[in-house]
Amino acid sequence: MSETLFRPATKADHAALTEIWFRAVTATHDFLTPGQIEGYRRRLPVEFLPAVPELTVAEAEGRPVGFIGMAGDEVAMLFIDPDFHGRGIGSDLVGRAAAGRGPLKVDVNEQNPAAHRFYLSLGFEQTGRSATDSDGDPFPMLHLERPAGGPPVR
Repeated sequence: MSETLFRPATKADHAALTEIWFRAVTATHDFLTPGQIEGYRRRLPVEFLPAVPELTVAEAEGRPVGFIGMAGDEVAMLFIDPDFHGRGIGSDLVGRAAAGRGPLKVDVNEQNPAAHRFYLSLGFEQTGRSATDSDGDPFPMLHLERPAGGPPVR
């Protein structure tokens, strides 16, 4: 396995990050219809990625394989190419995001239990639940928080 490199994202990365997002969501978000996924896919490079103040790319084998978007203390997005799931890249990205910050927050789709388990394994705790997502769609969101100085990530 090659070394993973981490760097700030640029606008030139948006197409590759959108493809990573699409592959990851298709593999993990079976509660979304193909039409819903395509709608989000169109919005990602023009609406969602530009709105995230801090976007970090993970590269392996000479290409982007994952990314995390941070908005202050909130993990706004974290997606890893499914071919690279289980290799610690997501944990590394969260660990880098946690360094030098206070508590971290993240919202996770309730219908994505693997993501919920992932964040719990990194020391996040559930602090609440909303019946809808940020668009008002009926996809319940679990609100999680990782205390400052929580357990080391990885």
